[in-house]
Amino acid sequence: MPEGHTLRRLATQLTEAFVGHRTRVSSPQGRFAAEAEELDGSVVDGADSAGKHLFIDFTGDRVVHIHLGLIGGLDVHRGVAEVPAPVGAVRLRLVTADRPTAYADLRGATVCELVTPTARESVLARLGPDPLRADADPMRAWAKISRSDRPIGELLMDQAVLAGVGNVYRAEVLFRHRMHPLRPGRTLRRGQFLAIWTDLTALMAEGVRVGRIDTVRPEHTPEAMGRAPRVDDHGGEVYVYRRDGQPCLVCGSLVRTGVLAGRNSFWCPQCQRAFRSRALQ
Repeated sequence: MPEGHTLRRLATQLTEAFVGHRTRVSSPQGRFAAEAEELDGSVVDGADSAGKHLFIDFTGDRVVHIHLGLIGGLDVHRGVAEVPAPVGAVRLRLVTADRPTAYADLRGATVCELVTPTARESVLARLGPDPLRADADPMRAWAKISRSDRPIGELLMDQAVLAGVGNVYRAEVLFRHRMHPLRPGRTLRRGQFLAIWTDLTALMAEGVRVGRIDTVRPEHTPEAMGRAPRVDDHGGEVYVYRRDGQPCLVCGSLVRTGVLAGRNSFWCPQCQRAFRSRALQ
C-alpha cells in the first residue's frame, strides 16, 4: 500500500498540474460517471493529503476523496502534446481544458468519492497526526501510545494513532532507533517517541522529494559498504524491510520476520533486542 509520502507527492503534482485550471473530468471505466459529469468543466482549487488519503478541491465546495488502497495508482502527466486514449480501468481522468495540457488517470483505488468539506473534516478527525503536515501535533499520537499495551510496531501502523506510516517506514524507523517491534507502547519514554517522530518527519520528507523510500545512513549505502545496490520493486535502500534471512547491514545478524498487525514485520534480533521491563529483572 502506498505510504504517506506517495500521497503527499501526488498532492504536489496535482497542485502544479491542475490548480487554477478549468478541468475536464471523466470516468472512462464508468464507476465515477455521475460525479464526473457534475464536476466536468470546473476549476480545481487545490489538492492536499493527510496520511494515506488524498483530496482534490473543486469550485463550489466539492471535494474528491481518494484512498489508493493496496493496488491503486494515480499517474499525473504534465506538458503533453496530446492526451492519449485511456488504458485499462481508469475510474477518474482529469484533463486541463487549456494549455499546457496535463492529465491524470486514477486506477484501482479503494475509495474515489465526491464529498463535501464537512465529510472531509470527518475523515481527518479519524486520523492521527501526519508527520508530513505542518499542522501535525505529535503529542496527540504520544497520548495514545503512552497509554497502550499494544506493540509499538502495531501502533505505528494504526492510522488513528499516527497517519501515513506504512509497513516500510514502520520497520525502518524502529530499526534506526534499535527498538523491537513488539515492545509495548506504554514502555516508551517521551523522548524516545519524539526521536522516532522527528526521524519519520525527515525520512518521509525525503521520500516526497525523491519518490522512493531510502532509510540507510551514509555509512551504510552501497557505495560506502562496497555492496551491490538493493533490487526490489519498492526501490530504495533499507535496513530490514523485505531483507529477512539476509545479514544486517550493521551487525551481520540475520534479519527476521513475523506477522504483526496483519503485515510482515522485519527486525534485527541483535540490533533490536526484545524489550524486558526492569520491573521483571
